[in-house]
Amino acid sequence: MAARKISRPPARAALVKTITAALDDLKAVNVKIMDVRKVTDVADCMVLASGNSDRHVRSIADRVVERARDAGFRPIGVEGQRDGEWVLVDLNDVLVHVMLPRVREFYRLEDLWEPPQDAGKPRARGKFPAKSKSKVKSKSKAGAARKPARGAARPAASRPARGASAKARPRKSTGRGARSRA
Repeated sequence: MAARKISRPPARAALVKTITAALDDLKAVNVKIMDVRKVTDVADCMVLASGNSDRHVRSIADRVVERARDAGFRPIGVEGQRDGEWVLVDLNDVLVHVMLPRVREFYRLEDLWEPPQDAGKPRARGKFPAKSKSKVKSKSKAGAARKPARGAARPAASRPARGASAKARPRKSTGRGARSRA
């Protein structure tokens, strides 16, 4: 039986408040808080924010770490500080992603971690949209025109001339053990 980590909602709420205060303090852009408990066991909450430049992204992440430590929450790790395009701050139950707008648009983490809108509807398994019969027929006719049926007579141009010896025909290489002629 898989062990699920137990979240401490009051502590998580205090941590999210601390994080949002740090993001507001340095004017982070487009802040989004997502509850991902139903989607993954990695974290309970993800906070996404954008910065205007790589220096802005790094300073926002530094402020989040500083405020979290002041509030008594120890960060597990910080990744991406050197480049500054995408900095991840791991605060155990809460993951903070601070990114440049172009990086955020490229990866679209909101679409990845938010549960789908039609989560309550069961999906039909193994059912694919039916192909129209006209497309299937046209493919089979086109295929038949290009390649003759097996065992059908070949045109005279592709047949070897009568009486031609085996030496006149090109030798096929069999792959294994075939000797190459120089």
